[in-house]
Amino acid sequence: MATFAGLRWGELAGLQRQDIDIETGVVRIRRQLISITGQGLVFTDPKSEAGKRTVAMPGLILDDIRAHLNDFTLEPDDALVFIGPDNGPLRNVNFNRRVWSKALAANAGASTRDLMKRMGHSSSRAALIYQHSTDERQREIADKLNDLAQRAQEKPSGTQRARDRKQP
Repeated sequence: MATFAGLRWGELAGLQRQDIDIETGVVRIRRQLISITGQGLVFTDPKSEAGKRTVAMPGLILDDIRAHLNDFTLEPDDALVFIGPDNGPLRNVNFNRRVWSKALAANAGASTRDLMKRMGHSSSRAALIYQHSTDERQREIADKLNDLAQRAQEKPSGTQRARDRKQP
C-alpha cells in the first residue's frame, strides 16, 4: 500500500480497518502514527489539510489487502491494519534506509501536481499552480502502477533469461 497508494510511513502505521473500502478500492487517510521524543508513538492528524485524502489503489493489490483484512476478521473496525512483530503498532526502525527508499516509485506518468494530491502535499513550485488532478486521473495513475507492476512480475529474471537462451 505504501508504494501503490503513496502512503507515508506514519499514515501506513496509523491505518485502521475502517479506512479501507475494498469494494471501491480506496483508502482514506485521516491520521498518522509518529514518534515524538519524550512521548513515544502518538496518533496525530496529517501535517496539513491536503494530507487528509482518499487515494485510489491499483487492482493488483486489492486481493492481497482483502486477504490481509480477512486474516483478522475478528478485529474491530478501529483496529490497526498493520502491526509489528510484537502485535503493537509498526515502528520505523531502519525501515526507511533499508526498504522504503528503494520501494518508492513516481514513474507512472503522474505529473508533479498528481503526485502532490496523491501524497497529500499542500505546497509546490509556482510553475505548478495551474496543473490540476482529478479523481479520474487518480484512477489512471493507480491503473498505470498496476500495469507496471504486472509487467515487472512477468519479466523473467536475468538468471531465467540465461537459462532460456541455453535451451534449444
